[in-house]
Amino acid sequence: MKIIYLHQYFNTPEMSGSTRSYEFAKHLTKIGHDVSVITTYRKPKNINNWFKTNYDGIKIYWLPLKYSNKMSYLNRLKSFAIFAWKSYFKAKKFEADIVYASSTPLSIVLPGVFVSRNKNIPLILEVRDLWPDIPIAMKIIKNPFLIFFFKLLESWAYKNSNSIITLSPEMRMGIILKKVDSRKIATIPNSSNLELFECDKKLALSFRNERAWLRNKPLLLYAGAFGKVNDLTYSVKLAKQLIDQKSNIRILLIGDGLEKEMLINEAKKLDVYERNLFIESPLPKKYMPICYSAADIIANFVIDIEENWANSANKFFDGLAAGKPIFLNHGGWMSNLVKKYHCGLCMHGKKIEIVAKELDLAISNEHWLSSSGIASKNLAKKLFDRDIHLKQLEKILILTKNNKNYMLEGVTHELYKNI
Repeated sequence: MKIIYLHQYFNTPEMSGSTRSYEFAKHLTKIGHDVSVITTYRKPKNINNWFKTNYDGIKIYWLPLKYSNKMSYLNRLKSFAIFAWKSYFKAKKFEADIVYASSTPLSIVLPGVFVSRNKNIPLILEVRDLWPDIPIAMKIIKNPFLIFFFKLLESWAYKNSNSIITLSPEMRMGIILKKVDSRKIATIPNSSNLELFECDKKLALSFRNERAWLRNKPLLLYAGAFGKVNDLTYSVKLAKQLIDQKSNIRILLIGDGLEKEMLINEAKKLDVYERNLFIESPLPKKYMPICYSAADIIANFVIDIEENWANSANKFFDGLAAGKPIFLNHGGWMSNLVKKYHCGLCMHGKKIEIVAKELDLAISNEHWLSSSGIASKNLAKKLFDRDIHLKQLEKILILTKNNKNYMLEGVTHELYKNI
């Protein structure tokens, strides 16, 4: 079938960030579907108009449009609106059997719905975050009119989508609680790419030896955005406590974002910057397995607001694929998994002094590192193998195309329902 794939932040493996949409599009192309991705080129220089590339058989249409997670919220909203408007007129030119629109931002539903109506074809909406619940809970959106408008947009999005894919069981339940028919909602979490993240000891050793501050010391790795939702000041406080407890653990943060400068200043203030806490720029996805191979534990940090617990963090699944123990400072479904399968440390609700002590004890325990790492790998194979999710996606496309979207509930892996 011919598929229009709308995703404002589509990434190839040559770029940093999530490659979920690339993996989906690549697979659909491989099994014979005609996929046209409509996205943005976020670092335009002398390019002003749409341009097309072909990557692994995927036709990608790029709109030059500046965007970064360092931009103000108002400028981000402006970017969302421009892409929604221009992508609609681009997408309506293509022949298609189905529209697949991936949020965030939720504004992607605007071109999705209108293209769906224009061509009388079904729309699949992929929900990556419960938006606007998160910015409202974090008080990023405070204006009552804007809150009303965005909630209205959210309700309209669910109502006008033939099928909905969520990235976690908690997202699915969050949408059901908004009186959306559960039969048209399926859950496909982010995937564990077991082949890509296979641990390479030789590359890991090279990574460590290139960094005089690391060498043979234990390493806690965080690779992701430096935004308000991540609240990486937690890692700064943890670094300070580790020094106070005379631990030789090193913390490496790889990424970028709005809070990076503030984070560096805070680390300098507590005298941990480039002492036991280090920051490096984001890397293309294809290079990330080297970093994961070198790490002892993979961390996911989230601000202590319950609405964020439903997230489906790529770093979590990459850590599982790499066979590494997971460190979480939050509750929710991922925390439940770590506890159930004994594959890491769940620190939500614990004082930072206790967190530092437990982390130091765990990372110094070779038996624990090994057994937890094996448990992570087994969990990745059991629940989050990319091939499992690709087969789910195929079923959803076929059911939606054949007007059987009321059967989507059965596509969700039974094990996700029991987390």
